[in-house]
Amino acid sequence: MGRDLLAVVAVVVAVVVVGDGGGFGERGVEGSHVVYPEAQGYEAAKVSDRHRTGFHFQPPANWINGPMLYKGVYHLFYQYNPRGAVWGNIVWAHAVSTDLINWKILDPAITPSEPFDINGCWSGSATLLPSGKPAILYTGVDQRNRQVQNIAFPKNLSDPFLRYWEKPRYNPVIVPRDGVNATAFRDPTTAWLSEDGFWNVLVGSRRRRRGLAVLYRSADLVQWVKAKHPLHSSPRTGMWECPDFFPVSVTTTNGLDFSSSYELSERKYVLKVSLDETRFEYYTVGRYLQEKGRYVPDGTSEDGRTGLRYDYGNFYASKTFYDGEKRRRVLWGWSNESDSRGSDVGKGWAGVQAIPRRVWLDEGGEQVVQWPVEEVERLRGKRVEARGVELADGKFFEVHGVRASQTDVEVTFEVKGLEKAEPLDGRWTDAEELCGRKGADVGGGVGPFGMWVLASGDRTERTAVFFRVFRAAHDKHHVLMCHDIRRSTAADGVWKPSFGGWVNIDIKKNKKISLRTLIDGSVVESFGAGGKTCITSRVYPEIALGDSAHLYTFNNGETAVEITQLHAWEMKSATIY
Repeated sequence: MGRDLLAVVAVVVAVVVVGDGGGFGERGVEGSHVVYPEAQGYEAAKVSDRHRTGFHFQPPANWINGPMLYKGVYHLFYQYNPRGAVWGNIVWAHAVSTDLINWKILDPAITPSEPFDINGCWSGSATLLPSGKPAILYTGVDQRNRQVQNIAFPKNLSDPFLRYWEKPRYNPVIVPRDGVNATAFRDPTTAWLSEDGFWNVLVGSRRRRRGLAVLYRSADLVQWVKAKHPLHSSPRTGMWECPDFFPVSVTTTNGLDFSSSYELSERKYVLKVSLDETRFEYYTVGRYLQEKGRYVPDGTSEDGRTGLRYDYGNFYASKTFYDGEKRRRVLWGWSNESDSRGSDVGKGWAGVQAIPRRVWLDEGGEQVVQWPVEEVERLRGKRVEARGVELADGKFFEVHGVRASQTDVEVTFEVKGLEKAEPLDGRWTDAEELCGRKGADVGGGVGPFGMWVLASGDRTERTAVFFRVFRAAHDKHHVLMCHDIRRSTAADGVWKPSFGGWVNIDIKKNKKISLRTLIDGSVVESFGAGGKTCITSRVYPEIALGDSAHLYTFNNGETAVEITQLHAWEMKSATIY
């Protein structure tokens, strides 16, 4: 296939598939496995740049949904449709980078070609063997439309780009039997070696509405045996897609892999699943009982669809990998479009990868913290700053001097008191619902305060990134973080939700909270309180495009807020070719 044709096609998340089912889910996000036969042959005669990003990874065109480091080169494998900007015709596309920001797109690594994957090469993960040789475990859809697990190896280990991969004839290596649902059996994790010398891998599944992380074990990566019990499961959660399981250090922010020489008392484990029913991801922190093949959450968060999330916005099908050279664990996530299918076809592309994030365990050991990888800062250009700006109720402040449509902003807010914080109604347990009820334009006691991004000059079009403080019993305060995109565009057919999550900080201690937001055309990624709460949104401004975009800080709460420091950098575009 020529490069010109590849330039009119599309992608999905790093070796992780996105979804099952049909139509739009309960949250308004379209399932990834919805096939539009009438749109499959549309080759984009012209690819629109109207809402394309500058420094987020996306292919030259079409529909986008495991990452790996090999000989100093980062590899991003992603689900890709080489024929159109909707889901279908899925192959394993492949891009390489030396810095996680600038990418060279190669020919697809794995395409449907054998009976065990003839109907699709879906998601999976990359594993580095002790010899240093990489292996890919992936879900194939066979000639009987069963979801089966296959393995592939690079043809030439001396090629740092690993351009060509081969599939052994003994595939599939794992088939759905012993009561496993053949149509709900996908997305194998990175494999890990346990102390007894056996390989372990998880595959997402469900039994009725109970989500399952099914555990398989092997001595040779060829013959796999299903464990008697899943590693973990949870009722009323539905299909578990894209499971991810990895260790985290209790004593340091460095990343770990399963072979890291840490005592059990110095590590915990994270189990993340993507719920097909909600189109959101959830994780818990807990213990891995290796001898029993079980994972046990600590109980510090809900084990299910109301629990902790990496990201409380448009973020799905994520995958982590261990970067041994920088001793960090890196998280990739996928952000789908939230406009219409017709719009995707019209503009000739769909979907982007969120900026890769370093992840570690917080000091309390209850949740993970995330922060954009340091390499993204190399794209920072012209900088402006502000200090000591006080915002009274109803006031705003415009940040001048940078191109506001492609910006990295870090700001610290200090509230001038908590006396007027609104009482927290005991019924307000859903942060997303509360952000919709108490939007950026609804005045409060302490907040809403934050930023208007991708805003028009008259502020009729804007996306709000903000905080709000509530008072609960015993003078305890709760901080809510929101994205309110209901005024982000006047266009029809765009899903415009309010996203929100609680921020686990003691605002009473120093009355300060930080916010970092990456703004890139149609993507807004926010990191509250140093990365304790993260929200990603897709927005499609009609007015605030390019040089017409503006950036403001604002306060709509009775209590004054001071900007103790603000830094904004105009961001250069990444090189993706």
